[in-house]
Amino acid sequence: MNILITGASSGIGLSTAKLFASQGHTLILLARRLEKLKELSAFLQLEYKNNNIYFQCDVQDYSQVQTVFSKLDDANIGIDILINNAGLSRGLEPIQDGILQNWEEMIDTNVKGLLYVTKEAVPFLKKSTNPTIVNIASIAGRWVYPNGNIYCATKSAVKMLSESMRVDFHQLGFRVVNIDPGLVETEFSEVRFHGDTEKAKTVYQGYEPLTGNDIAECITFAVNAPSNVVIADMMVLPKAQSTATIVHKNL
Repeated sequence: MNILITGASSGIGLSTAKLFASQGHTLILLARRLEKLKELSAFLQLEYKNNNIYFQCDVQDYSQVQTVFSKLDDANIGIDILINNAGLSRGLEPIQDGILQNWEEMIDTNVKGLLYVTKEAVPFLKKSTNPTIVNIASIAGRWVYPNGNIYCATKSAVKMLSESMRVDFHQLGFRVVNIDPGLVETEFSEVRFHGDTEKAKTVYQGYEPLTGNDIAECITFAVNAPSNVVIADMMVLPKAQSTATIVHKNL
């Protein structure tokens, strides 16, 4: 299968790329950080003899997204699976103290970017024998938490878009999977706190969070399910977490 992964250079996207590469799939890797993409591509080729291509692409920019898919079309490269993984959180302030740039980046990446990529991918997916879209949302789309406002809203939007896609693409035979991870130790908190690594570390102290590999296993499970099986909605939590705000920590 040909699998396109956004946000492939780190975290869940990176783990998913490695796992699919180990299974022998052809990968199309998208991310903003070119050097990270180059490193990943070389590693996958060396470790798994994986056939992959990569594109530097910020999904917030529709013109960049269009360019990627134009190149895929020119090269006659198909897509069977789309993993909409690119996403981020910026800041942790109440709405009245919100920073507009943070709001715009979250909305542009988590919602508009997902829509841009999906829109451009549909013509490719229509040619597949078992087209599948996997959207990585968050439990933040199910439970709001203090100061999570805009991030929670964008992830709720992703969940609703997954359900909308399942309806809109029904006649096309698409499988649409929504995955809501809980606390996963990736660069997520470091990005949220604008590179403050010490502050980011406190988010994961006192319990065992999920890893990118854990979510990658869930993604591959859904993708590799029989063609007639749709894992429509999956919520995944570490054992220490019950809701967005209830986490048992030993500190």
